[in-house]
Amino acid sequence: MFTSCIRKLIKSFRKYDLFRNKTLHFNLKSSLKVRKPLTSEVLTRHLSQRKLPHWTSFCVYYHDVINDQFGESHFNWQVDGKNYHILRTGCFPFIKYHCSSRPYADLEAENAFYTFLKILNLGIPTLAYGIGSWFLVKHSEEVIMPDGIVVKVYFLNKEKPDAMY
Repeated sequence: MFTSCIRKLIKSFRKYDLFRNKTLHFNLKSSLKVRKPLTSEVLTRHLSQRKLPHWTSFCVYYHDVINDQFGESHFNWQVDGKNYHILRTGCFPFIKYHCSSRPYADLEAENAFYTFLKILNLGIPTLAYGIGSWFLVKHSEEVIMPDGIVVKVYFLNKEKPDAMY
């Protein structure tokens, strides 16, 4: 009985394409799983695909990724030996990244401060930013993951390759 209900659920997901052509994996032990890339994988792959730019700023939909960087607001990120300072915020329906190539620095205090501000404001400004971004997105690119999954990232403005700002 239970497995037939799950199978019907899977068929309805496929019928309405709720997962945007992502592969559905069914395992009786762990229920229903959808393979989505981690946000950290998308971040690394995007920077690599763009040949390690000096800076970039992009959004990715929450429903396209697994948010493994929850609670991180300002942190260092290494890609192929190059360090980036990442400003990251969840602004529903997106996760927003601003990446600048900079030397490694201790960002613990800034990370705690930005996280505190988001909590203090109850996330209202970030929600407004996300909804505003939804209407203002003008450009998108595809990030191709090593396993072949394609994730779209969105930009408010088209970025020039090798731009310093």
